[in-house]
Amino acid sequence: MRSGLAAAAAIIAVVTGFHAAIWYSLRPEGTAPAVTERFSSLSFAPYSRDVRHPDKGPPVTADQIRSDVNAVADYTRAIRTYSSTLGLDLIPAIAAERGLKVSVGAWIDKDETRNALEIQNAVALTKQNSNVDALVVGNETIFRGEKSAAEMAELIRSVKRQTNVPVTTGEIWNVWLDHPELVSAVDYIAAHILPYWEGVTAENVVDRSIDIYNRLRAAYPGKRIVIAEFGWPSAGYNRDGAVPGDIAQANVIRTFVSRAEALGIEYNIIEAFDAPWKSFEGSVGQYWGIFDADRHLKFPLSGPITEPTYGRTALLALLLGVALSLPMLRLQRMTASQAAFLGSAAAGVGAWTALVLDYWATHYVTGGNYVTLVISLALLGPLAMVVLYRIEELSSILFGRPPERLVELRPRGAPSRYPKVSIHIPAYREPPEMLKQTLDAVARLNWPNLECVVVLNNTPDPALVEPVRAHCATLGERFKFLNVEKMSGFKAGALRIALDHTAPDAEIIGVIDSDYVVHPDWLKDLVPVFEDPTVGLVQAPQDHRDAHLSPMHEAMNAEYA
Repeated sequence: MRSGLAAAAAIIAVVTGFHAAIWYSLRPEGTAPAVTERFSSLSFAPYSRDVRHPDKGPPVTADQIRSDVNAVADYTRAIRTYSSTLGLDLIPAIAAERGLKVSVGAWIDKDETRNALEIQNAVALTKQNSNVDALVVGNETIFRGEKSAAEMAELIRSVKRQTNVPVTTGEIWNVWLDHPELVSAVDYIAAHILPYWEGVTAENVVDRSIDIYNRLRAAYPGKRIVIAEFGWPSAGYNRDGAVPGDIAQANVIRTFVSRAEALGIEYNIIEAFDAPWKSFEGSVGQYWGIFDADRHLKFPLSGPITEPTYGRTALLALLLGVALSLPMLRLQRMTASQAAFLGSAAAGVGAWTALVLDYWATHYVTGGNYVTLVISLALLGPLAMVVLYRIEELSSILFGRPPERLVELRPRGAPSRYPKVSIHIPAYREPPEMLKQTLDAVARLNWPNLECVVVLNNTPDPALVEPVRAHCATLGERFKFLNVEKMSGFKAGALRIALDHTAPDAEIIGVIDSDYVVHPDWLKDLVPVFEDPTVGLVQAPQDHRDAHLSPMHEAMNAEYA
């Protein structure tokens, strides 16, 4: 017993070692140029992870802004805002405390009352704060269809008459190519270049962005051009070839910054912080920050790039794999192949569970998502246990020791005596032709002293009853036919009725289902076993007789073989 446990434990250790090796070999890594200077600019939205929507809660506080400015001040030379109301008008003065330049934003949409207030506040901020170096009127307002290019051009000209800082609007790059009249109205082009939305792969995104920048330069020579939004999400859904990820985000941003700095391109990275409040935008809008929602830098700015939670997930997978392997130590007579198979299955379930938990731990979820998680675990936990149980059964079939025959069959000679056997066959709405095959097999048994009691129960259809009744009559008086039209107790109830009609001199009762075709020597092999007074019951193995019909039939047969 101890040696068996030791062998199983050793196999668990070996499987765990292979499991760890797989995780190690698959560890994701990336390399990209280091960010040696502070970023040119970062999009800045100082909302905590508890904010559900900026427009529906209280104004952001000075303390929150100051805390977030301090978080980014060592990493960027400037910040860009998108609104000048609801507390965001405090940003320029607080940013000045850390020496940061600010591109002030005025949010423009269809609400003209708010538009007027946004512009009024933004213009005032340019006059009150010397660190404000630009005013961005609207953000993708033309792209959203809330104003035309002509309307925005007129609005920008109006704002320019009220301030001395450069004035522009933020729009997707193709809007600038399509509307030269907008270009003539602004002091510089603030182009949003986000190839993720175009389905560009992470490997090609920087080249694609530089190409777009060069197209804008060629279209508008001499015009100042700023890539006012560039970024890559760390999580979310794939968009054609664009695949988000922690390593992909780090590679893209570090490579882009290196190229932009070398080429002298002005740029702004979207964005400083992850934005859980953007859950209404789908599963990707929350993950564009270079800091997470808790203000931790999401990737190193120099050196190797690794998945931040990969080691933790791998360790959890290994521990779960070992824990799920421990129950197999109770199995007796287990082969090495069987133990390896079970250990590998446990490791697989452990890895799957760890990856699921890692997803929930690294993504921003709402209250409804937590409900989904609880329900999922409640459903998937038992399912995983059922799968492991079935795998245990499969392992015993494929790799376990063959079953031992507890009864050693004697040579098939003539028995010393022939005790009477009563064979009971319960049937419920069974096809007559199938049941007739069962009865014919009983009639062919090499045992002279037997009877057969057939109990049809709850079978009102004469088409199912009468052919069986007639066949029993054909087979002779040894076959007793009973038709119980209304009966409770299912098969057990039918067998109780069969007992009431068993011959008084029967010493042994045999029970078979209505679809069994027994071997002619079935009783000849098993009845002699009852000569041993300690034997009260014998269970014989069963096989499907149609296993040859298809692989599915063969698989079903294997469960019994």
